[in-house]
Amino acid sequence: MKIIKSATFNEIEAQEVHVESTFTKGLPSFTIVGLVSSAITESKDRVKSALLTNEFKFPPKKITINLSPSEIKKSGTHFDLPIALLISLYEEKKIDFKNFHIFGELSLNGEIKDSSHIFPIILSLAKNALVKNVLVCEKSAKKISKIPNINIFCVKNLMQAIEFFKSEEKDRFLYQKDELEYEKININGEEFYFLNEYILDFKDIKGQENAKNAALISAAGNHNILFEGSPGCGKTMISRRLPYIMTPMSLDEILENAKMQALELKEPDFKPLRIFRSPHNTSTKASIIGGTALGEVALCNNGILFFDELPHFSQSILEALREPLEDHKLLVSRVNKKVLYDTKFLFVSAMNPCPCGNMLSVKNDCRCNELDIKRYKNRLSEPFLDRIDLYIVMNESNLEEISTISSKQIHDKVIDAFKMQKLRGQKELNGKLNDEDIAKYCRINKECQDIIEKATQTFNLSFRSINKVLKVARTIADLNSSLNIEKNHLMQSLSYRRR
Repeated sequence: MKIIKSATFNEIEAQEVHVESTFTKGLPSFTIVGLVSSAITESKDRVKSALLTNEFKFPPKKITINLSPSEIKKSGTHFDLPIALLISLYEEKKIDFKNFHIFGELSLNGEIKDSSHIFPIILSLAKNALVKNVLVCEKSAKKISKIPNINIFCVKNLMQAIEFFKSEEKDRFLYQKDELEYEKININGEEFYFLNEYILDFKDIKGQENAKNAALISAAGNHNILFEGSPGCGKTMISRRLPYIMTPMSLDEILENAKMQALELKEPDFKPLRIFRSPHNTSTKASIIGGTALGEVALCNNGILFFDELPHFSQSILEALREPLEDHKLLVSRVNKKVLYDTKFLFVSAMNPCPCGNMLSVKNDCRCNELDIKRYKNRLSEPFLDRIDLYIVMNESNLEEISTISSKQIHDKVIDAFKMQKLRGQKELNGKLNDEDIAKYCRINKECQDIIEKATQTFNLSFRSINKVLKVARTIADLNSSLNIEKNHLMQSLSYRRR
């Protein structure tokens, strides 16, 4: 019995699969077992055609292919190449496949194709140090060449794959890795990449200086933010410009973004631009949180999740967001298994001050009564709002106002603040610090401590609210290149708390 190592995708992580083969006496047949999907079952015809068109004789034996472990569901067309190699080389006793993981879909003439699952599978295996050498086609090799610590061997068709295993000089099939060609900074030996492209620019927004400053703080420290204001004041405009001013990304974050793109059947672009997802308020809870498939909170990990018209989202969705916003992880329980997702996203939201939207307007009259406004506001619970770091009330824009700052200028400030956080040794940005890290990096003097105590009594701040005030103050201090949190930083942070 010969074995080739491959893998399948199980939720958001890869599971190694051993492709086993036996050739026994009996009526000629070809069977694939091991809880396989229809795509794998159909590979029998692709493998037969690829072998016969390349002048291989199909063995007149009972061929059984097993994908082990058998209790795990397996899917994907990338098992074609391992199966074809086991059949075409079944008489070669000296060939050993054990040092390679093999992936590839076969065309009917034996050409090897890429599939959407190959990149995320190999990335997942590499993160867990389960793979060292991989054999794939050229298109797959180009994608996975960004993954560190693996050797990539590239073949074009089934004949080349057979030649590869028969050859003693395998290095001639080695693929030269590509490097990311974006601007980068090196901090403590680690490289972080960023994009100097501003398709949506803050210079298009007139006025709203306070909201722009809050967006700067939010981007620099990854702080959750809520904009409240009349329709047309610029809430959505500011929110949609946030991805272009976010902090630089590590290689791991870029690869994770590409993995999520591949899982959505998109072509990974490997750009250091954070994911921006904006589900509609009619979305179901399963589509946001996750059910049988990945939800928005998992797909936007390390990116931005934007809820426009926040109170119109169902209360069950908003309450379910409390755990991922607080713990930055989400455990989804299903039949016979549980799945844990990372949810380190920046939560950005926007809402009107009342159902008609004109309560803060100086141009239009509000048509809502007090009961309508109260019912509208009560859709957002206090525990949910307590997880928002920055709360901004925006007034209507004046056409005579001018734009005073561009996205490039804001982004430069964000990068400087990012450097300060990383040089302190922080693994997480200020907005995602845990209690232990807050005590370490957000220390305040006696004067600031007195202000916190007074604010706690005046505004009835919870322990969570106090921590958020300290984290926002730490970001404001970083933006001002201050080593310590000063009184003015703390006062500005308190001004962004919801009253």
